[in-house]
Amino acid sequence: MHRIQMQIAKGTTPWYLVLMSIEWPDCKSVERAPGRVSGAWVFKNTRIAVRALFENLEDGATVDDFLEWFPGVTRSQIEDVLECAAASLTVEAS
Repeated sequence: MHRIQMQIAKGTTPWYLVLMSIEWPDCKSVERAPGRVSGAWVFKNTRIAVRALFENLEDGATVDDFLEWFPGVTRSQIEDVLECAAASLTVEAS
């Protein structure tokens, strides 16, 4: 389990704070278009909002659960998003 995933699941880091602190343009696995999914950040080449990952992790889902529930998202995309999240929290804490 990734460190940020554990923090979200334990409730020590609320998912909405993670989303607000990430420099999304630096994360290669996400994209945003004003006319798509109300301009939300989504996993690249999907209509699945990144927010859905963090909400599900907070509710106790695993990455494997998410992959099953949201076909089209890849494990490497999730890992990349979690790495971006972890990096943003590390920079913020420094």
